[in-house]
Amino acid sequence: MCHGGRVFRLLALLGGLSAVLDLGTGSASDESLTRCLVATRFARHLGLPSEDVATVLYTSLLEHLGCTAYASQAAAIFGDDVATTRLAFRTDWERPADLVRTFVPGVAAATGRSRARVLATLLTAGRALGSEGQPATCEVARAAAGRLNLPPSVAESLHSVLTAWNGKGHPPLAGTAIPLSARITQVASVAVLFTLDDDASRAMTELANRRGTSLDPDLVARLDPRILDEVGTVDPYEAVLAVEPDPVRLVDDQDLAEVCRTFGDLVDLKSRSFHGHSTAVGDLAGEAARRLGIPEAERVRIAGYLHDLGRVAVSSAVWDKPGPLTRMERDHVELHPYYTERVLTRVPALADLGRIAGQHHERSDGSGYHRGLLGGTTPLPARVLAAADRYRCVVEPRPHRAARSPDEAASVLREDARAGRLDSDAVAAVLEAAGHRVGARRPRPAGLTDRQVEVLRLLAAGLSNKQIAARLVLSPRTAERHVQDVYDKIGLSSRAGAALYAMEHGLVEKTG
Repeated sequence: MCHGGRVFRLLALLGGLSAVLDLGTGSASDESLTRCLVATRFARHLGLPSEDVATVLYTSLLEHLGCTAYASQAAAIFGDDVATTRLAFRTDWERPADLVRTFVPGVAAATGRSRARVLATLLTAGRALGSEGQPATCEVARAAAGRLNLPPSVAESLHSVLTAWNGKGHPPLAGTAIPLSARITQVASVAVLFTLDDDASRAMTELANRRGTSLDPDLVARLDPRILDEVGTVDPYEAVLAVEPDPVRLVDDQDLAEVCRTFGDLVDLKSRSFHGHSTAVGDLAGEAARRLGIPEAERVRIAGYLHDLGRVAVSSAVWDKPGPLTRMERDHVELHPYYTERVLTRVPALADLGRIAGQHHERSDGSGYHRGLLGGTTPLPARVLAAADRYRCVVEPRPHRAARSPDEAASVLREDARAGRLDSDAVAAVLEAAGHRVGARRPRPAGLTDRQVEVLRLLAAGLSNKQIAARLVLSPRTAERHVQDVYDKIGLSSRAGAALYAMEHGLVEKTG
């Protein structure tokens, strides 16, 4: 494909991949697309010029682009990041009664915790959702928008969608200082969420309740309820493609790969132990496919970037669990390839990759998941991807075990091949690709020194300034200075943002 010079419509890609954001936030099916449709039509109704309508379109579609930035921490606090995120959207944080009526019982039901425990957590550690979670989410969304080659106006709007009309939230903006596109997205978000979950009448009530606190009162007053009539009755994917203003944004093969790598990196934020996993699997699988003479090895590489998209549907509490999983937790884990395949088969430019990416946990002897296919029924690219994923999983640490050496990983894969679990040709190609990679020193981005790269890697791993000082045998003050210098150079200010930056630039410390 890379040599075919094909061009794709960016909105067709992002519209399909927005299903990842819905899965990661516990949203209704196609909620991002529906919100995009309503927000774009609202922007046209307000008479905005085409350039501003386009900003609204992409901002509303990708409102939850940074949803994985604080997922691990949210799961550690409340027990389930996916349920917590959804309930946070439904809760009117300006009305204490709504916290007790909506957020507390909802989290209790989702996690099996008592309401008293959830309330106590909310009043103590739960404050971090705002003070730490919001900045990380906004920062990651803005950085990812840049990697998707979206206009600066979209990046800044995405950075502002969590702030409120009354000035609460992040960033510290209020009123009309908040970008108009972000304010339109906020109104559309509440309207669509409650229309899909309840009905349009409930949506209008919630808009009225939040008018002048979290939402722009003028925009709430100007939203015609009839704009919600088509919610749930039309195909939002096709409808969104139809409302994009001219000129439509196009991407080529190289841009396509970066879009896919960006989404892979965002999914890898679900757990610190996953940082850089998707890119490493994609690059290893692509090189192994090339060595095997697979005609479209580049497609295998992209499938690798995307293979774990379905992880977002499973709580980070499961991925971060240091001990054995329960049967129900294992069931959830074994469904993540299904969710990956489900997302990809809906994107025309990526549909052929759905089968490959969705089979990365299948095994040749039928012992894999999610379908338990035998080796003869899986295509060679899928068998290569399975071997590459297996190799990377072994050499990377997980919450329940330490990383193993490349030699140990090679032994594991050879044993899997001998036992008939992995394809022997795929294993040979993956091991050859892994063993012949040249470890040449890469240029450091943003003028980072070697010491600053070390600090960046530790930031990305979630270490505190005190822990960084201990790890590098520095004084706390010196470590703090290094951390600030790194943040200044990369233009970010949160550990989640640093993690995404490290993944983007290949600076994640990966064993093997």
